[in-house]
Amino acid sequence: MNFASDNIAGAHPAILAALAAANQGPAGAYGADPITARLEDLIAERFGTRAAVFPVATGTAANSVALAALTPPWGAILCHKEAHIETDECGAPEFFTGGAKLVLGYGPYGKLSAPLVEDMLTRNRRGVHSVTPKTLSISQLTERGCAYKPDEIHALGEICRREGLGLHMDGARFANAVAFLGCDPGSLTWKAGVDVLCLGATKNGALAAEAILLFDEEKAEEAAFRRKRGGHLICKQRFVSAQLSAYLENDLWLTLASRANALARRIGEAAAHYLSDPVEGNQVFIRPGVEGIAALRAFGVAFYDWGPPSAGEGRLVVRFDHPEEEVDLLCSFLTRIT
Repeated sequence: MNFASDNIAGAHPAILAALAAANQGPAGAYGADPITARLEDLIAERFGTRAAVFPVATGTAANSVALAALTPPWGAILCHKEAHIETDECGAPEFFTGGAKLVLGYGPYGKLSAPLVEDMLTRNRRGVHSVTPKTLSISQLTERGCAYKPDEIHALGEICRREGLGLHMDGARFANAVAFLGCDPGSLTWKAGVDVLCLGATKNGALAAEAILLFDEEKAEEAAFRRKRGGHLICKQRFVSAQLSAYLENDLWLTLASRANALARRIGEAAAHYLSDPVEGNQVFIRPGVEGIAALRAFGVAFYDWGPPSAGEGRLVVRFDHPEEEVDLLCSFLTRIT
């Protein structure tokens, strides 16, 4: 029973079919193809506005190119201490920006609140003696599996507009957040002040497909050059665009995310006494103690510890294609451990 990550999932048949269809005959290189043009139209339809769209193959590339377009080398990127750009990207944001510093804050559920960001700004503005805050980065869902509500993002967006910061959203699990909140994608992004969304699809049905959506199109030219210079402009881009188009067509992205969310909620209900955080997406954080963690592993459940082993906390992640019988077995066991 593997609940380690949604990265272990296969690709959805509709994604594979789209790749096969894209493979019929020649097409323009580097994004000059009708499939990429269709993707741009689909994004405009789903988000209610046009954006500059830059397909890439990995989430790290998406985040790093986007942050580099917003942040100079002497700049600071404010983010949560558990943010993926801090814990899991091997310094790529610092590398792509040419040295910008990540400034870390902490809030419950993996979130940055408006008062916390105000404090981070106050502590990191000392003229030439400190890095200059230039970008605020948030994750949707957060690394604790929770969703920023539209009003929470709007409050952060207001600070960014007032202080001249760019607002970046790591949307590796953005579909899960939209499915949970039941609101339109625009209200979670550009309407709330988000300048750039890194829209993930790989965790939710694609092979290797992410997209940088720049709602601040003034940064589009810089992002285009940074993507090329960083080695992430794909010559046969139609094959990434085809995945993303199939992902958005007929709301497949929300169908898959909703299924994973629903299964995760069942696990959360079974583990109600051990929940560390609310279940608002496809991740379940539990703290049954060291013995409970060991019992889960002995039962045959694969998952990641969260924090040091002595914390007795683990993260369970449900995939879009997760077999329901595995969820049934896990829920049955969770109701029995003490």
